[in-house]
Amino acid sequence: MTRIGPIHPVAIVGAGPGDPELLTVKAARLLAAADAVVYDRLVAREILTLTRPGAQMIFAGKSPYNHHMPQEDINSLLVRLARSGQKVVRLKGGDPFIFGRGGEEAQQLAEAGIPFEVVPGVTAATSCAAYAGIPLTHRGLAVGVHFVTGHCQGQSELPLELNWAGLADPDSTLVVYMGLVNVESIADNLIRHGLAPETPAAAVHKGTTAEQRVIVTTLAGLPEEVAQARLRPPTLFVIGKVVALAPQLSWFRPLQAAAVDAAQ
Repeated sequence: MTRIGPIHPVAIVGAGPGDPELLTVKAARLLAAADAVVYDRLVAREILTLTRPGAQMIFAGKSPYNHHMPQEDINSLLVRLARSGQKVVRLKGGDPFIFGRGGEEAQQLAEAGIPFEVVPGVTAATSCAAYAGIPLTHRGLAVGVHFVTGHCQGQSELPLELNWAGLADPDSTLVVYMGLVNVESIADNLIRHGLAPETPAAAVHKGTTAEQRVIVTTLAGLPEEVAQARLRPPTLFVIGKVVALAPQLSWFRPLQAAAVDAAQ
């Protein structure tokens, strides 16, 4: 692409977890002014409608082990678009710096001398847990939170290399992103390293959306419950004592949300 005019900072923007109303005001402003938007698979359709009419929309979505556009190609694309003089938004589900590979894209831009800015988004851990009625910290139940990814880079058959002894902490909450493929291994390793099999655990599928499903079970029962429910990505796991609060604190009604969406 031929450079036309000045190079604008590339905006690496978090789109949030799915509910379009959780998008930040700054993100909406940048989308409305963008010439080109490079967006991921989990970005809500309603958010994409906020883009400027006529803006170039480029899909760069990924699903586990099936990348529509390899990460290296996305990195190069952002550099090319910026050098062409366009106002570019890289729109990513959740938060770009929490298992979103936004840091890799920022590195590529920095190495190419392209200015950039990062707009944080509401990440799945906090939002999906909240919409499921699960406070990630709670006095007397959890004094900290661990965020981990539950899949390997590369092939699904590779063993997960995590600090299982550190994660099997009964006084903290564990949130596992992208763990469906390895749910049995996750549960087994945590139990083997000391976390009680009866520890409360939850799976939250498509959290914050009208299609949200929440399964509350135990750590030992999590693999079977997930299999029986035939859950698919995106699904988040929350493991820890705080999950026991979900029946009392559950407030979000997906069917009501679906009815509101249909009426709009």
